[in-house]
Amino acid sequence: MHNTGPASGYQAYDQPPVPDHSARNQAGARRTALAICTIADIAAGLLALWIVLHLLDANQANPFVEFVHGTADWLSGWAQDIFTMDTEGLRVVLNYGLPAVIYLLIGHGIATRINRA
Repeated sequence: MHNTGPASGYQAYDQPPVPDHSARNQAGARRTALAICTIADIAAGLLALWIVLHLLDANQANPFVEFVHGTADWLSGWAQDIFTMDTEGLRVVLNYGLPAVIYLLIGHGIATRINRA
């Protein structure tokens, strides 16, 4: 006869459940994905804001306009002068719009991958 119970005189205790970290890991992944999306959206928003300010001929001496222009230049530094049109407005739209679209595609793509994992 095979007895799997405790020895005589001892009480059987259930083993504590193994902690389920998957819910916590999923929440962390969602937070990371949200942070990546937010950063990509802010970068694209600043680039789009500079395009609008430039097309509306905003005062370049204004500190806010200077900040947006400097940030947009930094964010799109790798894409400057990809397009060299004679029309200034079209050149700005393309040279700042392309990085904005790429930041959105990459940021949201990475976030989607993280959420699926």
